[in-house]
Amino acid sequence: MRYLDLGVILAYLAGITWFGARFRHNQKSLRDYLLGGRNAPWWAISLSIVSAETSTLTIVGTPALSFGGDLGFLQLVFGYLLARIVISTVLLPHYFRGELFTAYELMRRRFGERVRKLSASIFLITRALAEGVRVFAISLVVSIVLGTGELWSIILIVFLTLIYTFEGGMTAVIWTDVIQMSLYVLGAAVSFFVILAHIPGGWPHVVAVAAPLGKFHLFDFHFAPTPAFFARSYTFWAGLAGGCFLTTASHGTDQLMVQRLLSARDEAQSRLALLSSWLVIFLQFSLFLLIGILLFVYYHDAGVPAPSQTDRIYPQFLWSNLPPGIAGLTIAAILAAAMANLSAALNSLASTTVVDFFRARAGQTGDARALRLARGSTVLWGLVLLGIGIMARHWGSVLEAGLTIASIPSGALLGVFLLGVLTKKPREKAAIVGVAAGLAAVLYVRFQTSIAFTWYVLIGTTVTFCVGWVASLVQGQPRTELEHANHRAEA
Repeated sequence: MRYLDLGVILAYLAGITWFGARFRHNQKSLRDYLLGGRNAPWWAISLSIVSAETSTLTIVGTPALSFGGDLGFLQLVFGYLLARIVISTVLLPHYFRGELFTAYELMRRRFGERVRKLSASIFLITRALAEGVRVFAISLVVSIVLGTGELWSIILIVFLTLIYTFEGGMTAVIWTDVIQMSLYVLGAAVSFFVILAHIPGGWPHVVAVAAPLGKFHLFDFHFAPTPAFFARSYTFWAGLAGGCFLTTASHGTDQLMVQRLLSARDEAQSRLALLSSWLVIFLQFSLFLLIGILLFVYYHDAGVPAPSQTDRIYPQFLWSNLPPGIAGLTIAAILAAAMANLSAALNSLASTTVVDFFRARAGQTGDARALRLARGSTVLWGLVLLGIGIMARHWGSVLEAGLTIASIPSGALLGVFLLGVLTKKPREKAAIVGVAAGLAAVLYVRFQTSIAFTWYVLIGTTVTFCVGWVASLVQGQPRTELEHANHRAEA
């Protein structure tokens, strides 16, 4: 019975690795390797954005949230739409002035080399930590299927993903994302109807059981400026503000997403890809939350205790209850999301390392040497993520742990980006002071208060922007030679 499922999973793993590695012959320059030659169509970039935004955390963590709660997490998604509008109007025009390889080259234009390296360093540390949590989430799935220890489960997926990312670069990342995103959405849709078929009475029975218990509760419009209010993660106001600021930071300043936007043929295609991705995100989050409610009703009716680690509830049900072949398909779909996100992280970490540090230090490097550096950096970051994934086993809920880690420095990054594109007076030193204050403020909030993670980016952004602006009034820095040159070039 298990051989058919294992065959499906192994065929997928081998097939996607082979498919991604086939793009090696297209990699002639750093532009090809890091931006896919800027030839990908907008719809492929849109699906790649969704795939990178999703990750295994979404697939195993989102059903667990609605299993133990309600649909309140979906309030964050409305903030995601507002963020996409902000990015399209405020940041995208700056990214398409000239050819940029990373988001942090914009910071060099505006503030100078030190701010560029500071913002790039924050990204590298944050992305590595957050991706390490996602790598651990992969092991939850693989260990259920193969019965292997968490260590070997992580090694298997990291190794296979590293092969095609190393070979095919950003082109492989985008097109494997398209396939993997299609697969995990198909797998989720199939699992929804299979779980529903396991519940006597079908959907009417699900509503009859779940509705009185508040499982379909979505909006919480309560507002009161009290500590208890700000301690709650999922309210409409926390979702709108937190989702907006978190996504503006992640999609507008995080190289993982900005690299996809920069891979578009022009600004209009990039904007279309970004905005259209929201609809897919909304539908898929809704689907996974509804799956969590179905699982709640299934366990409720059966009187069976849920797993002690609720992040395991969805993959464990799939593997234990779905028919042969279908179980393999849905598990392969979860692995697809994991590999898609991991490949994106590896490519973005490598691009920032090479462009913002090696090339910044050595000047313009030849294409052949830059390509070797990018591939070497990909391997190095694969080993780093492997190590962090092993350490992440004791960090709590994988979804909220990942979001919390990403939220801590994202406000400082977004704050300094907004300081750069919305103001003219603040210079390099003021920007550095603002970033330091923003990071300090969020770290204090994280460890000394009960404020929920959904407010971290808003707090960090506000403090960074305001302190940077005030510091510029005190310092009154003159414009640097670089800024003079950029100003003349823009004029």
